[in-house]
Amino acid sequence: MNVLAQDGLKINWVEMPTYNTIMALSAGVGLLLVVMFARQLVQGRDVATDGWAMAFAVPGIILALTGLHMTLTWPLASGGFAFDNIIFGEPALAFGVLMLGAALVFWKRGPMLAADPPANPGHRLQLVRQLLGPSSVFVFALGLSCFAIAAAGWTYTLFAAPPEEPISGEFADYPWLEATFISGLYVLVGIGAVVFPFAIRRLARPLLLVVGITWGLAGLVFLLFGALNYFTHIGLIVNTQ
Repeated sequence: MNVLAQDGLKINWVEMPTYNTIMALSAGVGLLLVVMFARQLVQGRDVATDGWAMAFAVPGIILALTGLHMTLTWPLASGGFAFDNIIFGEPALAFGVLMLGAALVFWKRGPMLAADPPANPGHRLQLVRQLLGPSSVFVFALGLSCFAIAAAGWTYTLFAAPPEEPISGEFADYPWLEATFISGLYVLVGIGAVVFPFAIRRLARPLLLVVGITWGLAGLVFLLFGALNYFTHIGLIVNTQ
């Protein structure tokens, strides 16, 4: 429970588990990995599928486990942030499971995805379209949910950091600023997600480029923001315990 005492905000961290640091970091890495892998496929380069299976599995396991715990523990934190279960927990769970599914495909279908046969250039892209086509429906649905989360962030001015949090707390008097920042990230991910099924179905380079740019940019920002939060969240804990 949060208590505003004479010496500032106090938080009972026993009742406020917080691990969206590793979740943001893993989500950013996951988005970047998707873009990097797709880029290798489109460029016709050889792919070390065993390495990619491991690369996808690591953030996938982290996101699936933390997202599952946050999704099923309602509310995860008793300090007034139940909406975090929906905003962070459910998308992390969905993305983590999708990454684990991709890792399994890379592991089982490695030889087929490693390189194009000389007599059939573009074979891998066609195979990827067949493998990812059914899952792209769920990706599209997640894109719509990202738009809804972004709208909620703007409407209810969510995501604002308290003054006790280093760096982010400097903007505590402007809650719309961080709300716009985080909601904007969800919009970027959502754009890539709703375009993804059409990009996969048609293998159209302009659509693939839209997915790559939006997910690449969002992934980089999520990664950097998650890394920064290791300092800001530690500082928040020190300043409010």
